[in-house]
Order: sequence, then structure tokens, then C-alpha cells
Amino acid sequence: MHHPALTGAFAVALGIGALAARPAHAQNRVANYGFGQPGTATYEHFSFWTKDGRRTDVQYAYGKDRKDTQLGYAGLGRLNGQRCFKVRFPNRHTLYLLPSGTTLRVATSPNAMPKTFAWEYEGPVNGVGTNCSVCVADAAAAMQLLRTHYLR
Repeated sequence: MHHPALTGAFAVALGIGALAARPAHAQNRVANYGFGQPGTATYEHFSFWTKDGRRTDVQYAYGKDRKDTQLGYAGLGRLNGQRCFKVRFPNRHTLYLLPSGTTLRVATSPNAMPKTFAWEYEGPVNGVGTNCSVCVADAAAAMQLLRTHYLR
């Protein structure tokens, strides 16, 4: 005959094990890169998103007011002879993006001179501002996200 306390303890242990085996909530990550000074007409910004370890969205913002556009991933390509990935605007204009060190080189054609975008920290500065819980922690983590999810 089973002891009621042992049967209950087994049920609790089984329930905890089932919870542990269940996948966690969707985990979003984002790596942000910028060119120029935020708040100016010449500013440009990319956000590269992943969800549950998969590439999802690429957003591009530009200008003083950060006009935002959703871009599509357009596969792999070559930029000045090096392996890169491409993104495409809704109007079909394509950009060529090459991770390089901790920067992102972006060009309008395979042989064009690229602009160099730097990783952008999103979060509090000197204790002022909000924390970005989905943002990668540093330039190395941002580059790892690009290489793992976009350059494949």
C-alpha cells in the first residue's frame, strides 16, 4: 500500500520536474548599431532582433526624429569581396552589411565604400533612463548576435 505523504511528495516532485522541462517564455534579444549623432539629420540606426535564438526583425531609423522602417533579411552576399548579409527596404533597395571587429560596415552596393556603424548602448546613463532588458550587454555580444543569426 502506498503512503499518502510519499505519493503527494512524488506528485509535487513530478510537477516541479514538468515545470522545469517546459520551455521558458520567448526570449527576445536586440543588437543596436548607429552612425552619426542621435538627434541630428544625419543619424542612422539599425536594430537586429532575435526571438528564441532565431533571426526575426531588422529595423532602420534615420534622421533627427528617427523615422522608422522595417527591413527584410535578404540573405548572404559579398561586400568588397568579403562575406556579408543583405537587408532590403520595402521599396526593394538593398544594403550590404559586413560585421567587422566590433563594428558594422554598411554599403549601398557590393563594391561601394561602406559607412561604419558602432554598437549603441541602450539604457541608463549616470543612473538616468530605463534599462533595456532585451538589449545585448556590449559590442562583443552584439557582434556575436549578428554573426550567429544574420551571417549564416
